[in-house]
Amino acid sequence: MNNADGAELAAYYAKRAGTYEQVYDKPERQADLAVMKERVREALRDHQVLEIACGTGYWTEQLAQSAASVLATDINQEMIDVAKAKNLPADKVRFALADAFDLQTSDAFSACFAGFWWSHVKKQDQSAFLQQLRAKLGKDTYLVLIDNVYVEGSSTSIARTDLDGNTHQIRTLADGTRHEVVKNFPTDSALRKKMATTVKDIRILRLEHYWMLTGRLK
Repeated sequence: MNNADGAELAAYYAKRAGTYEQVYDKPERQADLAVMKERVREALRDHQVLEIACGTGYWTEQLAQSAASVLATDINQEMIDVAKAKNLPADKVRFALADAFDLQTSDAFSACFAGFWWSHVKKQDQSAFLQQLRAKLGKDTYLVLIDNVYVEGSSTSIARTDLDGNTHQIRTLADGTRHEVVKNFPTDSALRKKMATTVKDIRILRLEHYWMLTGRLK
C-alpha cells in the first residue's frame, strides 16, 4: 500500500470513528454476525493476540472475552480513543498506535487477528503484508481473518475496478465528503492461492455476509 493510498484510507476512517459501528446494525446481518462472534471467541481462546486495525474495538471486545491477552493496534488515534472508551479489562487488553505494514513490537504473540482489514489491502500488496507478518510474528503463529462477502442490496456498490483487479467503493460521510475506498471481495480459491506460500492449514468459513479464514504462518 503506497503512502497516498494509506493516508486516504486512514483519513477516511479517522473521520468515521464516531459512527463506524453503525455498519453492524444492519438487520439482515445479525444472524451471521452472531455466528462470527462465537467463532472468533472460540478460535482465539487462551491466545496472546495481536489485533491489527482494531478500529473502534468492536472485535477487541469479543477477543477480550476469551483470549489470554490482546494488544489491539490501529493507525488512527481517533479509532483507539473510541476503543479505549469501552473500558475493556486493563489487565488483559492494551492499545497501541501501529501501521499494519510496519509493525513495531517486541512482544511475543501466539495469534494474530484482523477484522475487515484484508479487504482494504490491495492485491499487489497482499503478499508483502503477509511476509512482514511472518517475519514479525514467526512460524506457526495462528492467523484469523474475518471480512465481508459482497451482497447486492446490502453492501455498498462497487464503483470501479482498477487495472490490478482491486474493486473500489465510494463512501459518503455525514459531513458530505466522499471517499474512494479499496474494498476487495475475494473468493475462497483466491484466498487460498494468495496465502499458499505464507500460510498453512487454511480453513475458510463462508456465510452469506461474512467469511472467516484461519491458518498458521509457515
